Amino acid sequence: MRSGIDTVEITRIEKLLGDLDEAALCDFFSADELNDAGKEGGPVRAQKLAARFAAKEACCKLFPKEICLGTIEPYDFSVARDGYGEPGIVASERARAVMNRHRVARISLSMTHTETSATAIASIEPAEMIVPLYGKLIYHLLPLRRRVVMENLRRVFGETLTESQIVDIAQAFYGHLVKFLGEFAVLPVLSEARRDALIRIEGGEHLLAALERGKGVLLLAGHFGNWEVSTVTGIARFREYHGRFHFIRRPLKPKWLNDFVMRRFRKAGFGTLDKAGSLDEILDLLEENHIVVSIFDQFTIKKYGIASEFFGHPAHTFKSLAVLAQCTGAPVIPSSSWREPDGRHVLRFEAPVEIVTEGRTRDIIATNTKRFNEVLERIILRHPEQWIWMHKRWKKV
Repeated sequence: MRSGIDTVEITRIEKLLGDLDEAALCDFFSADELNDAGKEGGPVRAQKLAARFAAKEACCKLFPKEICLGTIEPYDFSVARDGYGEPGIVASERARAVMNRHRVARISLSMTHTETSATAIASIEPAEMIVPLYGKLIYHLLPLRRRVVMENLRRVFGETLTESQIVDIAQAFYGHLVKFLGEFAVLPVLSEARRDALIRIEGGEHLLAALERGKGVLLLAGHFGNWEVSTVTGIARFREYHGRFHFIRRPLKPKWLNDFVMRRFRKAGFGTLDKAGSLDEILDLLEENHIVVSIFDQFTIKKYGIASEFFGHPAHTFKSLAVLAQCTGAPVIPSSSWREPDGRHVLRFEAPVEIVTEGRTRDIIATNTKRFNEVLERIILRHPEQWIWMHKRWKKV
């Protein structure tokens, strides 16, 4: 188990407390940390905050490369106590993404202090990857696009995981595909009650609040979990918005599969838009306060996209979402889905992505596109075995 340790002189924190007001201290500590240490001055508060500062530094030592690159900072880790007084690390969204890329489930913490110094030890607890037997068998006996899958996984995890861990993700991915196909085949014969029991929705308030702005909504989506099940079953739960969800998508191959999926979409009350030539229709839908779903995690040709960093490597990415967000003012809501160990699915809507609107148009598009890719990265890293690794995302233009 990898650990990081750090010691902080308490006089250093006493000086910090003497030089800065409470608002400025928020650059170093979370509000909960400041409250937990007490509002009164004196040695006790300095000791408590010194221990928390040492904990932040100890966490940073677990990820030296990311600290050097500025991906994370000490403030991205904070200390909170549970109901029993046990200290633990709360990671920011940025830090959680780094932990996921290293397959870290949580960071355990031990803190102590004397009258002169405080010491903290942060230890990594690795995340488990459950690999079903049929996933292992398919990986070895029916390796559909295994070379592409492994190339993509090594591109993302090659610097943070061992080859054995990368193989585990690949085998779990093939296991996920088996479940995906089984669920896809069974879904049409399930009763409405069974379908409702199959999925849980999180963050629906973000979607509803965005619609209240009256500018329509751009839903940032990708091939996460069983996207067909979560789409048909989850979004159909928003009955008051029946007929107001529209998916920008390419036709599937073979044609019979595309016809089957389209029938299911139409039955669920969803509209579909071609990726090419549907700009006017999209603008009309947003003016009518409808929801346009953009599948954003695929490669696109140079004509329709720009080069944008994805997991640290250039990947040609659709620029249409950034253009639409800038021109219409429609909020961009990230959405994702995943399957939990008990077989149920979760469909999550998140807070809107902050959109840059000032500057040169080209720079605005590049910045916002990069932000969208960063959101997708964080989503993929939460459940890496449930993304479509067989897609050639980093194909050369």
